[in-house]
Amino acid sequence: MSNRRVRGALAVLLAAGAVFTLGACESAPDGARSAAGQGSSGKSPGIVAPGKPGEQARRVSPEEAARLMPDERPNSADYAYVQMMIEHHRQALTMTALVPARVKDPQVRKVAERIAAAQGPEIGAMEGWLKNNGGPRPMTGHDHHAMPGMATEAQLARLRAAKGAAFDALFLELMITHHQGAITMAADALSQGNNVLVEEMANDVIAQQSAEINRMRSL
Repeated sequence: MSNRRVRGALAVLLAAGAVFTLGACESAPDGARSAAGQGSSGKSPGIVAPGKPGEQARRVSPEEAARLMPDERPNSADYAYVQMMIEHHRQALTMTALVPARVKDPQVRKVAERIAAAQGPEIGAMEGWLKNNGGPRPMTGHDHHAMPGMATEAQLARLRAAKGAAFDALFLELMITHHQGAITMAADALSQGNNVLVEEMANDVIAQQSAEINRMRSL
């Protein structure tokens, strides 16, 4: 289990423990409420926190439980991933927008439609995440044009000039490479980021675009 999953499980268990402790106090009669909230020493029983693998659970105070809650504040890797993936997805939409007037194979058209239907809303979700987390951040050392899988201007020009079967073949070639780059970026975010929502978005990209690569390779 990854450290982030362990932290997530800890958060759930600590929260559940807090609810249980409060619920016991609230549901007890007035005369017994103090007894429900006090141990034999007269101190609060606290919250049960799970131990590490191989260790027993232990009771902690509410203050210590708060300190044990995972810190999932976004770090620089989270911001960099979201900001770059927005641009990465936008290029995919640029490519899919060329399909209706140039495509020959209806299966390629369907692939393009699925990509556009998925990545448009994903851009909106990532833009919403940025807005909720203080907006874009400077990305020292990051270049949108150097992102994995991005088509060059020359490649896009070739795609715009192609039609029929030639367009289909080039579109699939460029989009498979594009998807592979997105998977690489998502994997980097999972290893370097800290925010659980970014983790979820990255996992979605890996799952969805891996399936699409397999679909495109079968055409």
